[in-house]
Amino acid sequence: MSDTIRWGVLGASNFARKHMARAIHFAEGASLSALATSNPEKAEPFQAFAPDLQVFSDYEALLNSDQIDAVYIPLPNHLHVEWTQKAMDAGKHVLCEKPIALRADQIDALIAKREETGLQACEAYMIVHHPQWQRVQQLVQDGAIGKLAHVDGAFSFDNSADTQNIRHNADMGGGGIRDIGVYTYGATRWVTGQEPEISHVDLTYENGVDVIARVSAKFPDFSAHWVNSMRMHAYQQMTFHGTNGVIRLSAPFNANVYGEARIELHQPDLGLRVERFPGVDHYVLQVEAFGRAIRGEAAFAWSLEQAKGTQKVIDAVFAAARDG
Repeated sequence: MSDTIRWGVLGASNFARKHMARAIHFAEGASLSALATSNPEKAEPFQAFAPDLQVFSDYEALLNSDQIDAVYIPLPNHLHVEWTQKAMDAGKHVLCEKPIALRADQIDALIAKREETGLQACEAYMIVHHPQWQRVQQLVQDGAIGKLAHVDGAFSFDNSADTQNIRHNADMGGGGIRDIGVYTYGATRWVTGQEPEISHVDLTYENGVDVIARVSAKFPDFSAHWVNSMRMHAYQQMTFHGTNGVIRLSAPFNANVYGEARIELHQPDLGLRVERFPGVDHYVLQVEAFGRAIRGEAAFAWSLEQAKGTQKVIDAVFAAARDG
């Protein structure tokens, strides 16, 4: 393999077009080489910024190409496990959109395939590649706010008018928790290195998918409360509240889209330290980190085991809702 990772994208999704395909194109050591879509018109916006892009009419044809080293999978949630396995069977490294599976036990087969093949297979959980989150993890674990007591997380938007959105389709793995709960739950786990027990769940459903989720959890050393919704005003923040300070992220998940990436460190006696991270593209950083993992230069920050840990939390939330 050359130093440049040749990437293919399975499916011309809006998210791939707006974010990840562009990130692959602009990332150092990466080349956006191919796209698989049955609709040639959907390939045109990709070719506008990557004119040498090869377009395949079906996914299998792209996977069978010896001109592709890695694939990015932005397909609907219920197809993630199937096409991650198929891509690895074809000898491709895989970066798959979150959630990589609909249940935690489905990830075991992917871990086994990774071990069998030696290929990289990871969930595209971009926030852990952003320096604001790496800084928060360091601050919390170094005791900058004393002993952590409580975490609050919120991530919401309102897509009620977009009735054809796949997030509204239960058969395709829709719902707010799988789409954005993965961020509030996973970020808490990643920063603290601890795993929760779910203590309270209040879900609102429409047509079989969760549209508002209010979840409380107990970790070994602290408590947490998360709100995620597809029916509330667009809002996001994460707060880590300790015995000697508070850390607040004002744009934790869509940095520089929702707002400026910034950390507020609130300290005793009204002390406040603000750290800003302008112009950082966590999607580009994610692609570059995946390339380093493929080359054996550094471990990827978000492993399948990490993804499975967050999926266990999601599974527990749904189980608690079913059990009342």
